[in-house]
Amino acid sequence: MNAYLLLANGMVFAGQSVGAEGVTVGEVVFATGMVGFQETLTDPSYYGQIITQTYPLIGNYGMNKDDMESDKIWARGYIVREACQTPSNWRCEETLDSFLKKNNTIGIEGIDTRHLTRIIRESGVMNGAILTTFDPADPANKAETDKLLEEIRAYAVTDAVKSVTCAEPEVYNEKGETHIVLMHYGCKRNIVRCLVKRGCKVTVMPAFATAEEVAALDPDGIMLSNGPGDPAEPVEVIENLKHIFELNIPTFGICLGHQLSALAAGAKTMKLKYGHRGANQPVTDFESGRTFITSQNHGYAVVGDELPAEMGEVAQVNANDGTCEGIKYKKWNCFTVQFHPEANGGPKDTEFLFDRFLNNVKAAKKEAR
Repeated sequence: MNAYLLLANGMVFAGQSVGAEGVTVGEVVFATGMVGFQETLTDPSYYGQIITQTYPLIGNYGMNKDDMESDKIWARGYIVREACQTPSNWRCEETLDSFLKKNNTIGIEGIDTRHLTRIIRESGVMNGAILTTFDPADPANKAETDKLLEEIRAYAVTDAVKSVTCAEPEVYNEKGETHIVLMHYGCKRNIVRCLVKRGCKVTVMPAFATAEEVAALDPDGIMLSNGPGDPAEPVEVIENLKHIFELNIPTFGICLGHQLSALAAGAKTMKLKYGHRGANQPVTDFESGRTFITSQNHGYAVVGDELPAEMGEVAQVNANDGTCEGIKYKKWNCFTVQFHPEANGGPKDTEFLFDRFLNNVKAAKKEAR
């Protein structure tokens, strides 16, 4: 079946359908990973977005139940150069096409993803739609196309955190020695895995849980997860964080958790032209002088210069564009990073940050005795 990608600027790409049929509208972004396509699709951070994979062959090792980062696909659509129909891997359980169909996700293959990526790189993140219902390049469909373009141009990602967080607390590794509360702003399962394998009991809490609810659990440490959307939108979460930090419990924030913490501290965030997405973002750490290759997925960044000096200081920056990648707080027992140290399908060079966090937790427990 034919499928089409219609961008907000009116440009049309023609290809073939992969996954479900119909029409889907979203924010078109690109991801540079050569592997980890299942982790990308099931990462709640991609809520509201149509993902373009820059690597040309996707699905070549298939899909399986173990590589899920959440229970379903959160992306609104999927764009690939070629969707492999004959995957080869001993862990493979199904093809990309069947996985998309099962999750009712509309995709397109066979278009020039290099050309599309260059358009996004030059013009910035752009809204678009994938459709199988009609050809938007055909003059006979002008009325339908114009109506769809109106919808595309009006689209915005809203209520993102509210849409992806859990409804009730969830507990993992009940007998773990160190109790960590993980605030679910759209967290990936591998954050839980990284904590559990270090002997932690993990209580995953809904994004809008209050400081009182967190304190009642008597945690040893708090983690603030990744997640989607404009970090300035969930104002209730930001206000809750101000009170959570006053508990003086060691805290570690990742991605959206990093941005929300900065906003709670009085800093500002800005929307990036095309975001940082993929498995090869270089981050320079000031303390060690090293540059790490990291996995990232975010369209906003903390404005480091806006962080009040008495609250904290920028600890890492992106080596490409100099944007803030990490903050070490002075007022709070907290550090945060923009990138993903738990990355599955990406480099794990910075997974040691979990150990740094747990060392802070142990030090705080020792001091409290």
